[in-house]
Amino acid sequence: MPLHKIAAAFALMALLSGCVVAAVGGGAAAGIAASADRSIGDQVNDATIKGAISAVWRKTNPAMASGLDCDVYEGRVLITGRVPDRALIEDAIRIAWRVKGVQQVYNEVSVGPIPGTGDDFNDSFISTRLKNELLWDADVRSVNFIVTTADHVVFILGSARTNGELERVTAYARNIPNVRRVVSYVQVRGNPAPATTAPPPAAAPAATAPDAPIEVQPLQ
Repeated sequence: MPLHKIAAAFALMALLSGCVVAAVGGGAAAGIAASADRSIGDQVNDATIKGAISAVWRKTNPAMASGLDCDVYEGRVLITGRVPDRALIEDAIRIAWRVKGVQQVYNEVSVGPIPGTGDDFNDSFISTRLKNELLWDADVRSVNFIVTTADHVVFILGSARTNGELERVTAYARNIPNVRRVVSYVQVRGNPAPATTAPPPAAAPAATAPDAPIEVQPLQ
């Protein structure tokens, strides 16, 4: 089995068991980072962007922070979740675009009550099962895919080496019980990234000061 599969397996088992041994966990994480197609620098930038967006959401509105989640791959931001007011979605998107380094924003947020614990558990089960399927497939480089599930809809962000690899990934997702839909924001190598579904807000009028960009602080 390839080294990156073994490293990812250790990390997944640690997550599922709820026990993380510092030495093993740190080594596994380093192995996963090194084996991904993203450079380690890009991975750090993506994690920092995610942290910056989440931090501003928390400061802006508790409902935004509790109802939304974001994932980032090479500056492409996927926003998922459910909030009670469409205005919160617009605010969340505007905040995401203000963060330095953001290249695309994909809006997959629905309007409605914030999901309860049972809903979150079911969605987490679907995501974990798909990640496990990808991990043990030798023809899939699982570290290049970010999987999240909301309301039984599976969203996949990342990069695929070929169309065939992407088809294998989405087929696994479609075959998981209770999955209602599969949405891919995966860029196939050599092809353009999927276009943004949430364009940047229109430029502010000259008399109005535009929102200041959010500077990303490097991870320590």
